[in-house]
Amino acid sequence: MIVAEDDHIVALNKPAFLSTLDERDETKKSLLGLARLQWPDIQVCHRLDKETSGIILFAKNNTVYREMAKQFEHRKITKWYHAIAEGCHHFDQLEINKPLKINSKGYAKIDFREGKESLTIANTLEIFRHFTLIQCYPFTGRTHQIRVHLKSQNAPLAADLQYGGSMPMLSKIKRKFSLSKDTEELPMMNRVALHAKSLHFNLYDKEYTLEAEYPKDFGTLLKLLYKYDKV
Repeated sequence: MIVAEDDHIVALNKPAFLSTLDERDETKKSLLGLARLQWPDIQVCHRLDKETSGIILFAKNNTVYREMAKQFEHRKITKWYHAIAEGCHHFDQLEINKPLKINSKGYAKIDFREGKESLTIANTLEIFRHFTLIQCYPFTGRTHQIRVHLKSQNAPLAADLQYGGSMPMLSKIKRKFSLSKDTEELPMMNRVALHAKSLHFNLYDKEYTLEAEYPKDFGTLLKLLYKYDKV
């Protein structure tokens, strides 16, 4: 899990389905709880949704934590996400500037009257026949921002049933696909196809560019797309 470590910070690659912070159910593990087994005084500087994998930054002491909190607040830290969206999309520095509001169920929606400022910049990395690999920079850090903003561009994320996506099935992209009798087809990925790929920031005259490798499920989906869904 360790992406980088020095005297000031630790960066970890969070697996999907692991909460960043402790949950009410004390029997369930969190990334923060696991990290404190090795670094008891560590503090988390930001968070990711439970289903989202990728890089999370931790501060080793209060001084570093306060400095990083300022940088996140003033948007001095660049965060890049990789997303696999449904459909073919040609995004070149596309600015998606749509305010978001969270409803009573915890879902985000575009709301031009009561929503908070939300800006995402999207760039296409690879186009397949049925999907697109997109690099996203969320200038603001609203809940479910990337997912809702991409949906607004008719590019819902693969496996994101909450925001208009569908489960990515191999049978839809592979020619002459077949299953043995009484076998149920499983999706190529069973969680939202979103990965926090990298962080870039400066701290105490040192420049950091940190990258988290794709987890197995994200990497496997991409391999299958390259093999069976190339344009």
